[in-house]
Amino acid sequence: MATATATESGPTPRLLEKYNKEIVGALGKKFNRTNRLSLPKLTKIVLNMGVGKALQDKERMKLAAEQLGLIAGQRPQVTKARMAVSGFRLREGNEIGCRVTLRGKRMYEFLDRLINIALPRIRDFRGINPKSFDGNGNYSMGLTEQLVFPEIDPDKVTFTQGMDITFVTTTKNDDEARELLRLFGMPFRDDTK
Repeated sequence: MATATATESGPTPRLLEKYNKEIVGALGKKFNRTNRLSLPKLTKIVLNMGVGKALQDKERMKLAAEQLGLIAGQRPQVTKARMAVSGFRLREGNEIGCRVTLRGKRMYEFLDRLINIALPRIRDFRGINPKSFDGNGNYSMGLTEQLVFPEIDPDKVTFTQGMDITFVTTTKNDDEARELLRLFGMPFRDDTK
C-alpha cells in the first residue's frame, strides 16, 4: 500500500519546468556561478487583501475572502487588528483583511496566470515598476481590482477590491531577484527612457 507524500501530485507547472531547464542556466551564466543552490529561487508568493470597509459591512469580508480563495486556489486566512485605532473606529480583534501564502506548485501556477493572463488584462498596462524591491531581494506590487483574474465572474462582483502581491526570493540582492523575475517573464516597465 502506497503512502501519501507531502508533495502534490499531478503535472509539473510550466514555470517550474522553465526554471529547472532554462532559468538556472541563464542565471548561472549571468552571475558566473556553477553551484545551483547559490542561485536565486522563488520561495513563496503572499497575496494580501486589506478590507477596511468590512468594519461597516461584515458581508464584504466574507466575499473578499471567497474571491481571494478562488484566485489563489486555497482558503485564505482572515487577519484581525492587533491594536485599536480610534480615528479609524477600529477595535482590537476586528477582521480587517485576508491573506494567502502560496508555495510549491500552486505558487508557480499562480505566477503563470498572473504573468500571462491577469497582467495583460489591466487597462492601459505599460509594465510593472522595476524599483519596488525592498533591499532584501523581495518584490511587492499592487493590483487595484480583483477582476483581472479569470476565476472571478464579473457579473457576481458587487465591489472592486485591490490586493498586494509579494514575491519572496532566496537572494538578498535586488538585482539578482529582478533578473530572476524577468526570466520568469515578469513585464517590467522600461524606465530608462
